[in-house]
Amino acid sequence: MGTRRDEESGFSTEVPRERAILVGVHLPMAWSGGMGGDADLAELERLADTAGADVVGQVGQRRARPAPRSFLGKGKLEELKELVEETEATLVLFDNDLSPAQGRNLEKDLEVNILDRTELILDIFAKHANTKQARIQVELAQLQYLLPRLTRLWLHLERQAGGIGTRGPGETQLETDRRLVNRRIAALKKALEDIEITRQTQVRSREGVFTATLIGYTNAGKSTLMNGITGAGVYVKDQLFATLDATTRRVDVDERRRFLLTDTVGFIRRLPHHLVESFKATLQEVRDADLMVHVVDASSEDPEHQIASVNTVLKEIVPKEKPTLVVFNKMDLVDAELFINRFSRSYPDAVFVAGRTEEGTTTLRDNILSRLTGNELIRTVRLPISNLHCLSTFHRTGSVLEQEFEADICLATLRLTEEELNRLVSREGAVLVDEPSSDS
Repeated sequence: MGTRRDEESGFSTEVPRERAILVGVHLPMAWSGGMGGDADLAELERLADTAGADVVGQVGQRRARPAPRSFLGKGKLEELKELVEETEATLVLFDNDLSPAQGRNLEKDLEVNILDRTELILDIFAKHANTKQARIQVELAQLQYLLPRLTRLWLHLERQAGGIGTRGPGETQLETDRRLVNRRIAALKKALEDIEITRQTQVRSREGVFTATLIGYTNAGKSTLMNGITGAGVYVKDQLFATLDATTRRVDVDERRRFLLTDTVGFIRRLPHHLVESFKATLQEVRDADLMVHVVDASSEDPEHQIASVNTVLKEIVPKEKPTLVVFNKMDLVDAELFINRFSRSYPDAVFVAGRTEEGTTTLRDNILSRLTGNELIRTVRLPISNLHCLSTFHRTGSVLEQEFEADICLATLRLTEEELNRLVSREGAVLVDEPSSDS
């Protein structure tokens, strides 16, 4: 239950949660008119809980295609109406996306608020948007989804019945609203473009630093792993979409090795297209990463389904394949031996961890580090003895593999990154004396 402060009394009062009925229509995957496939009422129930509703009933139907008028067939619609009255529901949530006309018709028939899947997810995002960027992205997605549905908000237009002298003003106001919404959408897109320019400046300042980005299904435990590795203090709660903003922290491994770790917004089955488009600025962090760390909830009923859902969204964001480390998290909640035996063949390079434990976060950190050091080269350079101070950090980290002195020259064989090699050559007067060797 939420709380609300009564301004007159000064006391906090509880805000009653909505009483919701869930509806899912199972459609053939081949259906081309919209979202095909089975509904997932268990996930919809978690979304409802996150949004602040208690589920008091469920209705499911299998159809070859949605009913044009109300998505549901007549018999199932009558069953839903009886359930609404019986449970005193105040809200009906569809796991499918409804057309504006279908939503309008259902509200007339059932006399309660109707939200489809996309509207529910947008509401949750609006609830959890804390930063300026997140609020802009959510508002943009909401307005883009609202634009073709404005007539649904103008219920008085339905009552006018098109009488002479009454249609014009209503239509004029509707067109005015559309114009205002389009103007606001343009302003929000411009604001996001400005944010992207700032972000690109930040990205350029990170050039040469290895970056890893946590991606995965919402509530897979990315933020817990982020906090365990970096101490970032990212908000963690057992609910969907607890965090929306990308958070980046530097992880210092030793005096010369470091990497950046970024936590991103979670994905979900059939993530609304408007959200993917609006959150491109945030999800750009995924495209810029050297390594994608795909976190999977091992305790979920179907980890493979989560992986497939995330990969579907990634195809819209990342145009080409990128190095990926699959991490099965929450191994403390499953039979670890059976789980590893089941998934290790399909994901031979995967890491299996419990993110809530120090051992789990250390294991993941070390695996990311191994990818970082896998990018290191072995090179021999010639340096003036007067510049040997620049090798001090390489000595302290054991990265000087061999060293020979000839008069006032030092020949040093080093394990280092390409950026470090370029810095030695351009700033310290080092000369590369060997052909590139194989990576260590």
